[in-house]
Amino acid sequence: MSSAHPDPVVAPLTSLRPDPTDPASARLAVLVAELRDELAAVRRDLHAHPELGRTEVRTTKLVAERLRAAGLEPRLLPGSGLICDIGPGPATSGRKRIALRADLDGLPVQDTTGTPWASTVRGVAHACGHDVHTAAVLGAGLVLAQLADELRTGVRLVFQPAEEVQPGGALDVVAAGGLDGVGEIYSFHCDPKVDVGQVGTRIGPITSASDEVTVTITGPGGHTSRPHLTGDVVFALGQVITQVPAILGRRLDPRSGVNLTWGAVQAGSAHNAIPSTGTVKGTLRCLDVRAWEKASEVFHSAVEQVLAPLGVEVQVRHHRGVPPVENSAHATGILEAAAHDVLGAGSVQLTEQSLGGEDFAWYLTKVPGAMARLGTRTPGGHTYDIHQGDLRVDERAVEVGALLLARTALLAG
Repeated sequence: MSSAHPDPVVAPLTSLRPDPTDPASARLAVLVAELRDELAAVRRDLHAHPELGRTEVRTTKLVAERLRAAGLEPRLLPGSGLICDIGPGPATSGRKRIALRADLDGLPVQDTTGTPWASTVRGVAHACGHDVHTAAVLGAGLVLAQLADELRTGVRLVFQPAEEVQPGGALDVVAAGGLDGVGEIYSFHCDPKVDVGQVGTRIGPITSASDEVTVTITGPGGHTSRPHLTGDVVFALGQVITQVPAILGRRLDPRSGVNLTWGAVQAGSAHNAIPSTGTVKGTLRCLDVRAWEKASEVFHSAVEQVLAPLGVEVQVRHHRGVPPVENSAHATGILEAAAHDVLGAGSVQLTEQSLGGEDFAWYLTKVPGAMARLGTRTPGGHTYDIHQGDLRVDERAVEVGALLLARTALLAG
């Protein structure tokens, strides 16, 4: 199925920003521009061949082969994903490396863009922009490889699997030693509400903690004419659905932005039969990490208290997902300075905190760093949303992202 919206413009980045006056930034701009066509082709190839979390074998191979062609030595991670070091290590420079992170996986969503590079894998699409992330970090790495002899501090490229699978492939990377010798880590996430050439930043939490919750209720069941002789599972589900979110709002600090939203409910199949089991599933999100740490206990307690008078049994499953991404002030300042250098003084805007989850947060529990929002909307064009099959990006965002992260690595080092 084709999208009703025209393809975004693919044009030189110079149409979006002033020429950098800083010599180092100007040089970076030239080096990234030389890779423009190749990076666009890589992004389109990835978009056409998306892979779900922890199955990103083809994607890993594509990235590894290009890095090896540049004279680098990527290290494959168990299963999928890789890391690749550029420039001096801590023993030589006396400083820990600067890491740049990309995520490789697609989503179980049908691609409806109708572009020539639309997904060829039925039911799987790069509907969150990870193809842009991967191509941009690859581009930054290829440019930094050309400057390896000039780097004061080494850089590590992190191409991680399974960002979309809670609690996230970032934990796989950490377990495999991917942060060993790393002092700071940087990343960005596509934002289709922001124009290409613009970057959104925020000190402190920029995303939310995100958990999956499931409540399964069981009872003897029975006829709807005799509800007093049953444990009324459907009625009980209704109480959980309506009362528990309200209780959380009174038991946890309202400033923490706790949000419990139900996404699925299943129970019964007949008008006149009370079923013996039913389930409701949803997401529990918190803007504050301290509230996140308390939320599980409060959630369990609230469910049990609501159901106590109803004569049913309950099983609660709370699957911890990811904490909020908390950007350090120093790292955020580096990202902003890099954007000013290569995109112009008007390129940075304050971004709002999102209720979405991001497993980049796990890295920030180990080392400081920051994530920015990367604009992908064509100025004056249609506003898309992530996790939707029709997501399109202005491909100039790949060049912007590569330039931003390469400059960030140089400034941070």
